Amino acid sequence: QVQLVESGGGLVQAGGSLRLSCAASGSIGSINVMGWYRQAPGKQRELVATITSGGRANYADSVKGRFTISRDNAKNTVDLQMNSLKPEDTAVYYCNHVGPLGRSWGQGTQVTVSS
Repeated sequence: QVQLVESGGGLVQAGGSLRLSCAASGSIGSINVMGWYRQAPGKQRELVATITSGGRANYADSVKGRFTISRDNAKNTVDLQMNSLKPEDTAVYYCNHVGPLGRSWGQGTQVTVSS
């Protein structure tokens, strides 16, 4: 079992920045993938960015060039730096972990971008 705790959401104006953080604990495994997904009202949950334990990152086309995912394997944390935010980035952002015991989700943190 893996526990994920997110922080860093909030309200920001369009063009602004936010940084999300996620701390993982439990049976994380040395080989895993961590990432961020988001779900806007009335829409399906979608991938934002993922990063492997080896450091390979993957981004949704909609956030490429604006968001940067990073992780600290020693601290079991993954961060998402979000720049040039747009109103369409408004959503609940969920931390995700995929490892030896399967997939785990955090509780989610709200990000609201005003126009």
